[in-house]
Order: sequence, then C-alpha cells, then structure tokens
Amino acid sequence: MSGVSGETVRRVNAMTARWAQAVTEGTVFSAPGVWPLLAFLADGAAGPARAELAGALGVPADRAAGAAREVLAGLASVSGLDAALGLWTHHGLALREEWRAGLPAGVHGRFGDDLVTAQERLDAWAAERTGGLVERMPVTLTREARMVLAGALALRTRWRQPFAELPLRPDSGPWRGRTLRGLHRRSVRPDRVGVTGTPDGFVTALTVPGDNGVDVHLLLGEERMAPGRVLAAGVGVVERGLPLTGGGTLPHGHVGPGLHVEQQPAATPEPRTLDVRTVAYEVRADHDLLALSGLFGLTTATDTRAGHFPGVSARPLAVGEARQSAVARFGALGFRAAAVTAVMPVAAAGVPKFRYETTVVRVTFDRPFGFLATDRDSRLVLTAGWITDPTPHPGVPATL
Repeated sequence: MSGVSGETVRRVNAMTARWAQAVTEGTVFSAPGVWPLLAFLADGAAGPARAELAGALGVPADRAAGAAREVLAGLASVSGLDAALGLWTHHGLALREEWRAGLPAGVHGRFGDDLVTAQERLDAWAAERTGGLVERMPVTLTREARMVLAGALALRTRWRQPFAELPLRPDSGPWRGRTLRGLHRRSVRPDRVGVTGTPDGFVTALTVPGDNGVDVHLLLGEERMAPGRVLAAGVGVVERGLPLTGGGTLPHGHVGPGLHVEQQPAATPEPRTLDVRTVAYEVRADHDLLALSGLFGLTTATDTRAGHFPGVSARPLAVGEARQSAVARFGALGFRAAAVTAVMPVAAAGVPKFRYETTVVRVTFDRPFGFLATDRDSRLVLTAGWITDPTPHPGVPATL
C-alpha cells in the first residue's frame, strides 16, 4: 500500500485491536472504513470533542486531515480494493471552505427536504460502491440531519491455490453434529501456519494468500480465550510484533489450537506438507458506533446541547448517528468483503501402496475463529471478524 507510513498503519490497526475487544459474537468490521471519517471530523472539531477524536485516532487533530488523505490514497493503491468517500450536506448548511478543501475532490453532493429521494440516492451510492454487497447506507436521514460523511470499501481476492469443497462434520465443540461446507487443501508450504503465545493463551494463525497482494489470516485461539484477545493477537502477528513459530519447525504432536504435526504414510518421498481444513462462511454485521463512543472518540460530539465542529460550519453541529454495515464471504475460490460507514451530524465483516512416511502439519478450524484480511505489503488490516455460524453444506459447488 504505497504512500502510507508505518506509523499510520499502526494507528489504524490499533483501532482494529481495540474494536476487537468488544466482540462477543459473530461479526465483521473495518477500522479503515471508520478512521478517515473520524480524522476529517477531528480536523473541524473544537474543544473536548477535538481532543477525544485525536485520542481515538492516535494523531494530533491538526494533522488528522492529512493522515486521512494518506490512508485514502493508500487504500486506492491496494489491488482488489475499491475505496470511496462521499459527503452530502443539506442545502441550508454552508461549509467552511478551508475544511471542505481538505477532502478529496468531487465527493461533495447536496440533499434537500425530500428525504425519501435523498435516502434513495445515498442507498444507491452504497450499493454501487460495494458491488451490491452492502445494499443501503447504514444511516437514515432525518429532518435534523445536516450532513452525511460516508466511506465505502469493497475488497476481492482469489486464492492462489483454491480449496476443494468437502463436507465437514465437527465431532466436538459448538458446531458438533452439523454438516458444514468444509474447505480442504494440501500444500508444500507448512510455514503458512504457525503458533504464537500470548498472556491469554496460544493462538494458531494461518495465512491464505490471495492473488493480488491481499492475504486472509485465520486465527484459532484456545477455547477459553475471548474473541477480542484472539483477534488482537492476530494483529500482533500481522505487524510482526508477536513471534510466530512456523509449521516447518514445529515438533510432532498437538502443538497449538487445532494444530497437529504427525507422520503419515506416503507413496513417494515428500517434504513436510500443510493440510488445511476450514469452513466457508458469510458473515454480516451492523454496528452502532455510538454504542462504543469512547472507542471512536465520539462521546462529547454527540451532545446536541452545543456545537462541536466550528471548523466544518458556522452552524452548530453534533453527531446524531454513526454506523457501519459490513459483510465478508470466504469460499473455495476466494474472499470478498465490503463495508459502508457513515457519520451523520445533525443540528446541535484404488488404495495406493505406501513405502514412505511424510510429516504433515495439519490445522483444522472447526469451532469459532477469527479472521483478518490484510494488505500484504503494508500489513494494514482491511477487515476483521469472528465466525460463529459457518455456511452449511448444501451439496452444490461453491461460488465466489
């Protein structure tokens, strides 16, 4: 991802890790979908709201707009990722030119008092920018709405090595007794999987490379670990802040959650191989960002008794809604994800013969696990999620 500093990547990934701590069920979310919007708001904020937004971003407010442009430009450089920013203002709201000029060109539209027509336009923008994965804008216009600042991300990658689709029937855990759309493949790259230790327990991490510089990391922690701890460990692995012992050097036996190294008979001499079994999934989630207002620096900004964004407009404004809708699909051929985030200020994701033995590193994801979709070069986490309800096996081929 060109043009984005490592420090900015770490700031956005830090929001991913903090957001993950609130995860308790199956979900998908995108911090890069939120971070630039908050940064543009911080640029126009004042007082406690400005300080809170700067704290959530990890960057001084007077540098926030520049960092937001840096992130948006970097996202635009990621192969397989489409990113867009949109701004719509009520015809009665005059923006300060200094603030509007800090946004990318060509993103500003207007809406009037016909809220039905305006909402249709916003919903159409969300659907178009995500290829139909997210069908509508996550916020709904009201009479008090004066502005909508929105971002959309749509990500697609195909696996370098597709999976074969086979039924998977877990014999233990929450998915016991279900017949799932299982995915299987074997490769000669055992170091695609590894295990790391954290204060909360061990985490197994598998990298599934896409064909365009995007990787999806599957993360399985010990059963007692909270989802947020597993996902945070995954962020540490992606950023190379947590050491990962690769499958090529692991000893025989049960070496990590869902991870075994064992001897198996082989018809010919073979190197150590990696055997992966996981599940297809589609997960959707809608997030009310104001329910986690402290995480996103929006606590003061929601107080409608006063205006908090004098740098945006002379009219007193407060944040009335802030939401994200996200989706992710993982299948035999590849991965797709999308997120639309919107902040709405208002007025104040035969049997052969065996002669040899080979070492097989076998990893199985047959109970709830996490995932991170990342840009390979910058290690920016584009989407993250937790899988609790995988796709059932329908007896038909998978499509991407």
